[in-house]
This record gives sequence, C-alpha cells and structure tokens, in this order.
Amino acid sequence: MEIEPIAFIMNDYKEKFGIPRQSGLVSLPSKIVLEPQFRDKNALRGLEDFSHIWLIWGFSEAKVNGFSPTVRPPRLGGNVRKGVFATRSPFRPNSLGLSVVKLESTDGFTITVTGADIMDGTPIYDIKPYLPYADSVPNASNGWSLSEHGGLLAVNFPENLLEIFPESKRQGLLETLAQDPRPQYQNSPERVYTMAFGKQQVSFRVDGGELTVTGVTENEKP
Repeated sequence: MEIEPIAFIMNDYKEKFGIPRQSGLVSLPSKIVLEPQFRDKNALRGLEDFSHIWLIWGFSEAKVNGFSPTVRPPRLGGNVRKGVFATRSPFRPNSLGLSVVKLESTDGFTITVTGADIMDGTPIYDIKPYLPYADSVPNASNGWSLSEHGGLLAVNFPENLLEIFPESKRQGLLETLAQDPRPQYQNSPERVYTMAFGKQQVSFRVDGGELTVTGVTENEKP
C-alpha cells in the first residue's frame, strides 16, 4: 500500500525538543492545511459536528535503520528497554503517529486544532472523527506509562519576556514548559536548555520542581 500526505500541519514547534510527549496536554493551536488535490469542499462536510478528531501522521524526522524490537523511552531515563509495540516511540517499522486533538474550526481547506503533539511541517495522512462512545475506555489500564509522568513543573516566566509572544500563544507556551521538555536523565540545575518556539528561542533552567526562563532570543531558523 502506498500512502501520500493529504495535508501538512503548521504550528510553533519548529524542533523535536519541547514537543509535548502526548496529544491533548497543551492547548496550543495548530493549523492543518489540505494539499491541493484534496481540496474538495465535500471532503470536510460534517466535520464541524465533532469536537475532536484523530490525526494519522508521519514521524518525518525519525531516521529508522532496520527493525529494532525494543526501544529506550526517554522518560524512563533512557536505561530501560520496552518492546517497540508497547511504546509510542517514533522509531518503529512504519513511522506513523496517532493523535487525538480538539477541533476548533474549519475555514475553507484549513482546519484549526489544539492539543497536537506534532512538529511544524509534519505530513498528515488521514483525518477521522473521534467518537467518545467507541474510542473512550474509562477503565483502561495505563500499563507502565504511569511511571512516565512526574507531574507538572512550576514555570517562572518573567513578564517582560512573556510579552514578546502573541497573547494567543502564551498559555500554550507556559503549558509546554510545564510538561518539562528535558530528557528524564538530564537534571542538572545549572544546565541551560534552549527550546525553539515560533520565531524565538526560549532558554531556561530547571531546579527541582521549578522551571525558570532565563532569556528569549530570535530564532535563526526561518
């Protein structure tokens, strides 16, 4: 089977570092723009009736060299191996991702969503409605993933630096930082990390349960 992108996503996550590890954790808006050959007004008819949608997309930045049956999830410190099919690692036989996002609006052939855990420019291969009566399993087991999430960080973002960003994106940026973008095995309070966000680079330190933004500079990448 051959597949081709039906759309591409546009948002402020310009690099892999800092992207939320799961969908639905951050309320940052993203735009999904359909490719010209799929711009038929009938293709989106009725989509606005749903509150959430599934996105099937490609890990376009993941370089896979052959099949590896196990991976090392970063949130487990990179020292514990799990079966690739027991993880959401991008390094899999077919580099496909699956995310549920909140549908905010449709405008022509552009769909605005929030909650995407997807990098800017990522190809979207399919869009399907989320059906709560069938897709939600309230009593499902979290498996080993409960040990992944260590809680949210308190974010200290100086007001003069936060005001550099458009007001509509500030909450999403704060939520992204609160998720702790760092790999689990990096916990030095002296280390300065830099995360690309839109047209800026955000530098920060983490000490215990608090993240402090130390600077915002212009992003050299377009």
